[in-house]
This record gives sequence, C-alpha cells and structure tokens, in this order.
Amino acid sequence: MKVGLIINPIAGMGGKVALKGTDGVVEEAIRRGAKPVALDLARLFLGELSHYEESKGIEFLTGPKELGEYAFKGLNFKYQVVRHREIGYREVFGLMIPDTTSEDTKTLAKLMADKVDILIFAGGDGTARDVYSVVDKKVPILGIPTGVKMFSGVFASSPEDAARLLIEFLRGNAEVVEREVLDLDENAYRRDEVKARLHGMALTPYLESLVQGSKEPTKVDECEELEALAEAVVEELEDGIYFLGAGSTVKRIKDKLGIDGTLLGVDVVEIKDGKAELLIKDAQEKDLLKFVDKNPKIIVTVVGGINFLFGRGNQQFSAEVLRKIPKENIIVVATPSKVKKPVRVYTGDREVDEKLKGYIRVRIAPWKERIVRVE
Repeated sequence: MKVGLIINPIAGMGGKVALKGTDGVVEEAIRRGAKPVALDLARLFLGELSHYEESKGIEFLTGPKELGEYAFKGLNFKYQVVRHREIGYREVFGLMIPDTTSEDTKTLAKLMADKVDILIFAGGDGTARDVYSVVDKKVPILGIPTGVKMFSGVFASSPEDAARLLIEFLRGNAEVVEREVLDLDENAYRRDEVKARLHGMALTPYLESLVQGSKEPTKVDECEELEALAEAVVEELEDGIYFLGAGSTVKRIKDKLGIDGTLLGVDVVEIKDGKAELLIKDAQEKDLLKFVDKNPKIIVTVVGGINFLFGRGNQQFSAEVLRKIPKENIIVVATPSKVKKPVRVYTGDREVDEKLKGYIRVRIAPWKERIVRVE
C-alpha cells in the first residue's frame, strides 16, 4: 500500500494559548509562548503504526522537512520525500519555524493524489479543507488530529486511532464513506461568533470506534431546558475558584453568574460569599496553571456530534492542568442528546487520559444526572 503523509507544521499552536486556531496568527501564538505540536503528534501516529506487522508493507510519500520527512527520523519505515520546493525558515520571537503556507499542503496533496491509496494529513479543519480542495474524491483522506478545533468528520479520534484505522483500512475491515469537511471562520471564532461552512463531503475510511463525529449545534427544542439547567447549577455552586469552559451550555452559566465571560474560551471565576468575580477572561494554559493549587473546579460541556470532553477546542485544559485537578472536581453539564454515547478525552498524555477515563456524572437536567462512560 502507498500512503501519503502531509504535516501542517503550525497546526495546533494556538490551542493552549487561547487563540482558538493558528491560521494567520502564528506570530501571536509564538509571542504567547506556543510551541509546534503537529510533528510530535504525527510521530505518535507512526509509533503506533510501527507495532503492526502490516506496516512493513506500507510505502509512504511525504513532504520535505517539517512537512513530513522529519517525522520518520529513527523509525523503520519506507518513505520517499516529494520535494516540491526548498523549505526555508524564519525566526519569530526567537523560535525558528519553517516558511510553509497552505499552498504547500495543496501542492503536496495534488502531487500525491494519483500515486497513493490513501492520503493522511496532520492538522486541523483548515488543513482538511486545503487537502480536500485539491483531492476532492480522487482518493480517501484521513486526518491525524493536531489542530485546535477539528470539527470535521474526517478525523480519527487520536493519532493512535489514526494508525489503527489505517491498519483496518489496509486489512479491508474499514468501509470508505463520505464525511463532512467543515471549517470555521477563525477570526469570527475569536470574536465568539460561530460561522461554520460545509466545504464538501470527502471519502474517508470509517470505523465508528476510531473516527470522531462532526460538529452538531444544540437542538432548538433543548434551549429552554438549558436555561433551567444553568440556573440550577449556578444555585448550587459553592465558594471557590472555577475554570469555566467553552460552548453555549457553559456560556449560559457564565451569564447567570453575571460575568462577561467568553462563548468559546475558558474563563477563571471566583465565587465568594455567593458572588462571582471574573478573574481572567479567555484564559491561556499558563493562566490556569497559576490557580491549580487553589483546588479549582472545572465546568465543561460535551462538544455535540464530536462527543469530546477535552481535546477539541479547549486545549487550554492541557495534560499539565488536568493532571493537578481531581476527577471529582470536574462538573459536566450537557443536554441529553449530547451524551447518548460514550464521551472521549485526548490530552496527548496517556496517564492523564487514563485518569479521566471510566465513568463520570453528567448533569442533564435541573434534577437529573446521567452516568456516562469516558473513553
């Protein structure tokens, strides 16, 4: 089997630093202390893949340097580099990064599409859009989730699951289906506006246990229930520090607390004598780490359709943060339709993920909870 692998080197850099994406703001992400993550996550994919005997029969086509080539260093894979151009570097606030753009992704995808059985990319929704824009339905595509949002249906649930799905595809056990390629306007997203666009339906290998869903909005008939749920949760909050996550469900809680919180970011709030004070609006990972010794509680919801608790659009809740917060300090609120299936977590740290897995209580109504499995 011939497999294409393209890495977007800057994908995911905006997550921990609360930029909700990296398109057009890589300099600001680096100024805030962001580091590249995509190459390391692509290596997790290859590391998992190397455990399977069938991987010896795979021949990769990949991009130069950080676009793919460097992910294979020290690993025993057959690969050929498609050197579409000479990759240079630029220095941004002391960090050297490759001078790559979305055109590199598109060019490599176009050069590989007629030569591979499947095209795998490491990135987020923007990278999925770029790949699909030139590949269309010529060849199946599969995303290694390394971005911030990843609301499209073409992503595996984790880098490791991407490897497992590729093996099942090679074995003939994964059917190829059409899945949504979605992307949000990141500038609008940073202004707490959700403007999603369907770019098309891509061919993707599919096994339900290994592929995430695509983003779904809250059902209209559940909005009234959410208001009552938010009010009940607020009435029960004790004094202390709270990390309030993203999403319309938690935004209702922020509104009822009387704070000017974000819709799509994480806010740090202190409740004292029953009154809420917004300490940090749109907090970064480093902001949360300043409060982890104060026994904070986290309030989060489940991303509809994708069924993720942590790891999609809220990377401020990093492994470093979650490692220091007891599982019992995590309050999950969601409408019943969002927790019909098990929910997922992925922090990139196996020990932290295992701590969060098992079962968790989810508040689904003012006086009702549901025990939900976390995978």
